[in-house]
Amino acid sequence: MEMSQYLEIFIEESKENLQACNEQLLALEKHPNDLSIVNEIFRAAHTLKGMAATMGYDDLANLTHKMENVLDGIRNGVLAVTPGVLDVVFQAVDDLEAMVLSIADGGDGKRDVSNVVRLLQEIESGETPVTAAKQEVAATATALSARLTYEAYEQTVIEEAIEQGFKCYEISVSLREDCLLKAARVYMVFELLEKDGEVIKSDPPVDQLEEERFDRDFTVSILTMETAESIGGKVEKVSEIERVSISPIETGSFRSAEENIVKPVTEKIQQDLSGEPDPHSKEESAENVKKAAPSSKTIRVNIDRLDILMNLFEELVIDRGRLEEISKQFDNPELNETVERMTRISGDLQSIILNMRMVPVETVFNRFPRMVRQLAKDLDKQIELEIEGAETELDRTVIDEIGDPLVHLIRNAIDHGIETPEVRTKHGKEPFGTVKLKAYHSGNHVFIELEDDGAGINKERVLQKAIDKGIVSSEQALTLSDRQIYELILSSGFSTAEKLSDISGRGVGLDVVRSTIESLGGSITIDSTGGEGSRFSIQLPLTLSIIAVMLVDVKSEKYAIPLSSIIETAIIKKEDVLHAHNQKVIDFRGKVVPLLYLEEVFEVPSEEDEADQYSIVLVRKGEKTAALVVDSFIGQQEVVLKSLGHYLNDIFAISGATILGDGQVALIIDCNALIN
Repeated sequence: MEMSQYLEIFIEESKENLQACNEQLLALEKHPNDLSIVNEIFRAAHTLKGMAATMGYDDLANLTHKMENVLDGIRNGVLAVTPGVLDVVFQAVDDLEAMVLSIADGGDGKRDVSNVVRLLQEIESGETPVTAAKQEVAATATALSARLTYEAYEQTVIEEAIEQGFKCYEISVSLREDCLLKAARVYMVFELLEKDGEVIKSDPPVDQLEEERFDRDFTVSILTMETAESIGGKVEKVSEIERVSISPIETGSFRSAEENIVKPVTEKIQQDLSGEPDPHSKEESAENVKKAAPSSKTIRVNIDRLDILMNLFEELVIDRGRLEEISKQFDNPELNETVERMTRISGDLQSIILNMRMVPVETVFNRFPRMVRQLAKDLDKQIELEIEGAETELDRTVIDEIGDPLVHLIRNAIDHGIETPEVRTKHGKEPFGTVKLKAYHSGNHVFIELEDDGAGINKERVLQKAIDKGIVSSEQALTLSDRQIYELILSSGFSTAEKLSDISGRGVGLDVVRSTIESLGGSITIDSTGGEGSRFSIQLPLTLSIIAVMLVDVKSEKYAIPLSSIIETAIIKKEDVLHAHNQKVIDFRGKVVPLLYLEEVFEVPSEEDEADQYSIVLVRKGEKTAALVVDSFIGQQEVVLKSLGHYLNDIFAISGATILGDGQVALIIDCNALIN
């Protein structure tokens, strides 16, 4: 059987299962007695083991099996959930992730995991808080709390049925190791049980049992009038059954339910057991099937295909602009109407294609809870990570780039921002520090905010360090606003850490954060309050492929200025131009704004201009503004952003180019670089 065709699916699904393991392990750490979480982790690990074994990655399958044994011990009450056990399971998941990444990179998925295997085996054999005698008792028909997890609806069924005189049992069945037709044996067990009662639930679920997606053990809960001995004797007669254990279910662990749910459910059980037909059963059953099994409405699409689709549509946008130009020249009503219709349709198509490329930011956010947990342990701090707006969507290109900057910011907040529990308690704070990560849409942008309730940024210390390093002069320091002082920490090589650590303190990281965000067409601002905490706010464009711009003329050349950077346009008189610090400025609405002549910046050939007024475009970057002097405004337009390639990637203040409807090339101005 050729497995290479399934490799991509295996890698994707393995990553999903490992992510599920990480998320559920973090949940288990907070709720160590919740066996439903353990069951979720076990299912994800079991699925991964089966896929790895099928694909021939034995090392991956073997490690997962060892981890599975520990999880099985936890859910059967043999092992307790302790921080030490969780640390080892987390370590196993880390090794599994490394093996999957090795396979994704074309490797063989092999890795030295002898240490973590030894630790898992020690936990499995040595750290067993429940004795063998207690296990033997548990295997008999002694009353136990329910091992399966029941929904409120199922709890209601069981409680009311017991009140009516029925008995409820959990029946655990183990098949022989050499059993060949596991699904057939399961079917025979279910057929026997359904003759004597009503099957309420099974673990694994029925569909997994039918597809043989389980090892050798499965558990079934049943409502019946028969005794445990009678049912156990019948099940044991089925071929290839190794062991059967029956446990009565105690109702004390269940909540009471509303009467209007209980009555129809109980009547249904009585009708089923007495054999009386229900005239509405077929109709209700059909409705339940429809509700329980919704059809899948998603498919996996290789991202390369979406990139090709986007490139083709970008060409279509260029041709659309060309058609609009031709339509204006000929002024033919029928042509105009056709072009307008095509513009509307292509606009709808553009929205659909851009939405197809959108990915929830949770794909990036999901890796942070685990990272925060490890950093908190390393620094001996107590930290809670709160995530909001994980469903917010961003273009895949932006998602690919934003992960590393967020890692830097979170590490910085944990190392420099959040204090140790002792210091926090001394200042009247809770010992637990909180880091909030929030994402939300606003207009054509996505904002990602990282907020902590730590010590905040020491403004005086930052300013002194910046002066010492020559980042600003003493004179400049006097004119800086609080926000501008805080943003000095984004300068290259800047650090206020008194000692170096593996986490931060080397002055590498925050300058990379700013440069990466600005390369994506975004910006970052910082606010802080001493003793209360800091907030880093990142503004990002929804997409990088098609952007809205203002087209302007500069002599014989056309330039495009992104609308996201523009405050407004204006026309000023020549006599309104002032001089300050050897630079031309204007007083615009009470604020001094520097003038930048684009013809000088880009060395556009020109003749002496005697005009008595200037057309200006006011642009901003954070709190800084500038006025760009142009010859005239052409208008707004959506354009396709094209790279200038490797040979022209160092041109000052130009982020790319676009092809206009008349075939001319317009350069797209990088306002961030101009203002800097």
